[in-house]
Amino acid sequence: METTMDRKVILQKRITAEDKSENRKFVTHTIAPVWNSESRILILGTMPSPASRKAGFFYMHAQNRFWPVLAQIFGEEFLHRNNDTDKKAAIEERIAFLECRHIALWDVLSECEITGASDSSINKELPNDFSEILAASKIAHIFCTGKTAFNLYKKHCSQKYSTPFSYLPSTSPANQAAWPTEKLTEEYKKEILKFIQTSQPHSL
Repeated sequence: METTMDRKVILQKRITAEDKSENRKFVTHTIAPVWNSESRILILGTMPSPASRKAGFFYMHAQNRFWPVLAQIFGEEFLHRNNDTDKKAAIEERIAFLECRHIALWDVLSECEITGASDSSINKELPNDFSEILAASKIAHIFCTGKTAFNLYKKHCSQKYSTPFSYLPSTSPANQAAWPTEKLTEEYKKEILKFIQTSQPHSL
């Protein structure tokens, strides 16, 4: 016989399921890749988070550590924060930084179904086409930030492109416990500086 407690549990599960369903969206990637003919490495995320989609650029969540980590590797500092009110200036200085350092930036997926910013919820995914970038640049290595990005690239792209690829830890604040910022920076520095020189002058 169903009790009042049972009915409450069933109702709560139904509400939770409905909440998740409402937050689930089919997302199409609209942010253009950053690259040029001198790019030496390609860094790939999975799909821009809601905060990044709103800002119109990669890794722009206020607590995401991607940009501070890259800046520290090269002994630099961005003038504009991830969530800076002057979004245009924040994006422009990041693009200038990437181009100067010969770093290309994009995401593995062109579209997918996702709940919020949860990579683990992704399905119905389609990959981006990297043919032009890899053919028209000097990219010697691809880095995938986070296990989901790495696994999705391996699943959808590894048989299509011959460029070597590897995993880098996620820069998400959710990964702070496993990868404190100091440890994260050292890992990125160790891997990225195998392909990129730190000697090019650049002023942010």
